[in-house]
Amino acid sequence: MHKLYIATLFSFCTFFFTQAQNDPNAKKVIDAFGSKVKASKGITASFSLKSFTSKGKANGNKALSLSMRGEKYVLKQGKTEIICDGKNVYNFDGAKTITKSAVEESSQTLSPQKLLAGSYDKDFSYKLVNSNGSFNEIEMVPLDKRKNFQKVTLFFNKKTSLLSKASIVDKSNNITELGVNNINLNAKLADAIFVFTRSNYPKDAEILD
Repeated sequence: MHKLYIATLFSFCTFFFTQAQNDPNAKKVIDAFGSKVKASKGITASFSLKSFTSKGKANGNKALSLSMRGEKYVLKQGKTEIICDGKNVYNFDGAKTITKSAVEESSQTLSPQKLLAGSYDKDFSYKLVNSNGSFNEIEMVPLDKRKNFQKVTLFFNKKTSLLSKASIVDKSNNITELGVNNINLNAKLADAIFVFTRSNYPKDAEILD
């Protein structure tokens, strides 16, 4: 379940909304964040990942790191690694399997671009559900019923306009919580890190596509 949302957590069942019903107050918050991300030439971030079953049982914590520039990203969790070169996504399970898929084939999951780009109009309906305290809380629902998650809740820091936390509920009501520990919107990233290099992985690792 972790890979499902980090690979495609970091790319966001329709509830009661339609795109025409998007909350203008929520859009202001989203646009403020999106403008910062779009102006960035490179992003690095670290996250803490917590998951819970539909009955509330914790499944442990994991640490993630992300490097992203435009449509390209590298996401690492322990020995697992996901590389997107803008056309293909390579998912290494940390052992002996590398799964290759086209970016279009991964569109049913929540990618880092969808989570961080702030361009949600095409994929989600959304509304501001809470603005008390230090965060603006926005609830988003995918317009495409084929998505493998049913709801995303985003928490934006009022002072910085940056994303601080995301909560993702899948169709089985399992919950994945992603906390943003730090984010750098001015990272200088080499082109080479977004290139899948076969020699960097075990010789006996199988590539599935």
